[in-house]
Amino acid sequence: MAWDFSTEPEFQKKLDWVDEFCREEVEPLDLVFPYAVRSPDPKIKELVKGLQDQIKDEGLWAVFLDEDLGGPGYGQLKLALLNEILGRYPSAPQMFGAAAPDTGNMEMLAAYGTEEQKQRWLVPLMNQEMFSAYSMTEPQGGSDPNLFKTRAVRHGDQWIINGEKWFTSAGRAADILFVMCVNGMFVVPRNTPGVEIMEYPSTHNHIRYNDVRVPLDHLLGPEDGARVLAQRRLGGGRIHHAMRTVAQVKLAFDIMCERALSRESHGKVIAEHQMVQEAIADSYAELNMLRLLVLWTAWTIDNSSTKQARTQIAACKYTCAKVLREVSYRALHIMGSLGTTSLTPLQAMLAGSPVMAIADGVDEVHKVTVARNVLKAYAPHEGLWPTEYIPAKREAARKKFEPLFQKDPELRELADGIGRFARGRGASAAAG
Repeated sequence: MAWDFSTEPEFQKKLDWVDEFCREEVEPLDLVFPYAVRSPDPKIKELVKGLQDQIKDEGLWAVFLDEDLGGPGYGQLKLALLNEILGRYPSAPQMFGAAAPDTGNMEMLAAYGTEEQKQRWLVPLMNQEMFSAYSMTEPQGGSDPNLFKTRAVRHGDQWIINGEKWFTSAGRAADILFVMCVNGMFVVPRNTPGVEIMEYPSTHNHIRYNDVRVPLDHLLGPEDGARVLAQRRLGGGRIHHAMRTVAQVKLAFDIMCERALSRESHGKVIAEHQMVQEAIADSYAELNMLRLLVLWTAWTIDNSSTKQARTQIAACKYTCAKVLREVSYRALHIMGSLGTTSLTPLQAMLAGSPVMAIADGVDEVHKVTVARNVLKAYAPHEGLWPTEYIPAKREAARKKFEPLFQKDPELRELADGIGRFARGRGASAAAG
């Protein structure tokens, strides 16, 4: 039986390298040149290329992909440990070629794309020669595919797409859009005539598809296969979001603890106040419960499949939003007025928690999924009393010992006496 919480030494060296590299190289570049990875400036692009070459030399490029697709083939558990570091730094996932929404879109291309589609889109996405967005949510139906209206109609050698999408993250900056229609998933170049991107919101874009025409080979996977592709994409995306959320919660926790030891109130360091200690203790427990849930889920995916881990992924999804909200709020509160400004990451973390609770399906939907799947392992009890009704269990236990009681009457008397004593104690406890 294997039961271990340690990391193999060789991979720990990789984690240590990533930790130092992000702290010493990636974060400074991001602070001086925000969004450097997507910058069109040739000088900034050269700085990014220098760092990414180092990442590739370490075998850490596109860490979410299997070896046959150009990644290191680490699997989800090792990816979770890596994301506990990458998630602390806004640009680190992109710097390592492992940022959403590209990761989920690349996985769909790898799984369902033709060889020609892979060469046209997957390879450039992996090399960051282009970027993508996932256009699924609709204004009237949210993320419920049963309410979607966007449809592609076949006309000659083209598909004509009409519909309206909302909250297409990074849609304005994407080169290609993965559009979920009621009858299939389609890859649409952003500059295709008829793609109309609204001015607001600025980052999670509102897009209208007005008679957008794409060739027949822009259908990804089978016709009417959008739901299957979406479920695969969102399952992987949700667990990756949870992995990076662990990193964000750990960062908030570190900020909280440092501040608690640095600030004074009412004549003593605030870490000595019991309510601050309670906040730290609760945050410590919640952080580690989330982390273990995510690691267990990643292990399950590696040892079975994303489908088999569906219940765990759903639990990770709503738990990570809740823990991020609670811990970032406590950290912001302990930070004081500074925490309410944009001068620390805390305000952005707190603001991001409700987004995490809505994106990729609202938390309530995932809680329903968990409850339904969990209840499949249970059945209603027979008769009036539940399985753990103690008098019934005691009676069944006495029947088990009846042959022994017949051989030894004194043992029966002993059992009777102990039983009367136990029942008496139970009655006294209930009365008290």
